Amino acid sequence: MTAKTAIVIGSGVAGLSAASYLAQKGLKVTLLEKNNDVGGRARKFETQGFMFDMGPSWYWMPDVFEKFYNDFGHTTSDFYELKRLDPSYQVFDKTGEAVVIPANMQELEQLFERYEPGSAIKLRAFLKEAQYKYEVGINDLVYKPSVSLLEFADARLLKGLIKMDVFTSIKKHVRSFVTHPFLIELLEFPILFLGALSKNTPALYSLMNYADMSLGTWYPMGGMFKIIEAFKAIALEQGVDIKVNHEVLQIETENGIAKKVITTNGNYEADVIVGAGDYHHIEQKLLHVTDQSYSDGYWDKRKMAPSCLLYYVGVNKRVPGLQHHNLFFDADFTRHAHEIYTEPQWPTEPLFYVSAPSVTDNTVAPEGYENLFMLIPVAPGMVDSEEIRERYFKTIMQRLEQHTNTEILPHVVYRKSYAFSDFVSDYHAFKGNAYGLANTLDQTAILKPRIKSKKVKNLYYAGQLTVPGPGLPPSIISGKVAANLIAKDFKLVTN
Repeated sequence: MTAKTAIVIGSGVAGLSAASYLAQKGLKVTLLEKNNDVGGRARKFETQGFMFDMGPSWYWMPDVFEKFYNDFGHTTSDFYELKRLDPSYQVFDKTGEAVVIPANMQELEQLFERYEPGSAIKLRAFLKEAQYKYEVGINDLVYKPSVSLLEFADARLLKGLIKMDVFTSIKKHVRSFVTHPFLIELLEFPILFLGALSKNTPALYSLMNYADMSLGTWYPMGGMFKIIEAFKAIALEQGVDIKVNHEVLQIETENGIAKKVITTNGNYEADVIVGAGDYHHIEQKLLHVTDQSYSDGYWDKRKMAPSCLLYYVGVNKRVPGLQHHNLFFDADFTRHAHEIYTEPQWPTEPLFYVSAPSVTDNTVAPEGYENLFMLIPVAPGMVDSEEIRERYFKTIMQRLEQHTNTEILPHVVYRKSYAFSDFVSDYHAFKGNAYGLANTLDQTAILKPRIKSKKVKNLYYAGQLTVPGPGLPPSIISGKVAANLIAKDFKLVTN
């Protein structure tokens, strides 16, 4: 069967990536988006002079973005100015001290030495191992479509299996290098949103520490939505037909082949379909039960990464003492993690995160004002209410005021909350998830929901619920992997 046309469902990063690569390979691509603008979880909104990025706020792995732009004859600077943040971020610890995490490696080693003499040389060794995992993981593993075990019968991968620490936990791995509680929390922080306790997360993911501490934390001037604008520009450049306000209602099949996509604004036919929206919703709600690869029971047993309670806050003054990224580890890390992963419940005393992009970028708030993006990681599938949202807002605002030693709440001129019901309403997010599946060993690579439907021959998937996993860089890669698999299956020209 020769593919000439393609439909991509969902215009998040994975959808825009898949659509662009498919169009580059000569397919006529239609991109269907249920909302009134592209971007998925990385959308933005503007009000009262504030520009709020709605989702991702960390720009890690700049090489993955650059590789995407290069694939289409561009470079990052064609679309936005990328600025490395220094300090990378700061952490408020249990003593109330604001610990600045420097971008400079020598200064970072000095910070480690301050807490634990001799730990600087251990940090070097830790990051050297993490670099190997990053280079093999990002360049080899994540580009595998994971449809067959034979994909991993590669000499480099097999030889390095032990070195990749796939079967060791990040908890054990980190503690083999450092013993101070703060340094342990600092090294375990990047895996907080991978969706499992450190004891259940493979040490492979120390590659995140290499991305954090070695490759650095960056920011696209003008806001994270600049990424979406760039991806949209590339998609349009490749000839992708983007249709917003087109929610998909049904995928009609015939003899195991998807024939028609029914939307709120018309019907569309194509030779191949990529589901880049919520995998569970597409599978369980848009397909007939006989076309579903997975059962309700399968999905119910999936371990999910956290959801989150978000606040977009505008303040009519500057807030002293904040960096661009601020982590509040001033409460019990272990208890909060337990209340996310082990006994799901609303956190007793939550850790939280505050992004203040107005510290770096004067275009995201009126002059003299502060733009705050506040996030509490919480267990997925919870029931939220306005009363709960109000209570947690007051809780973290009080702690923010305490740590910055300044009055903030009376100066709030804009506030909007966003939680489970919003994720479900806007993105059909399974269990109101924000970050996809947990990256546990039994949900890695070939053990994730397949990138290719088992039942519908011309239906593929991309995004955070399939390979390689959640996050902006993996989503970019997911779109490319799906497009390349389609190119192979339909004998198109591949990159």
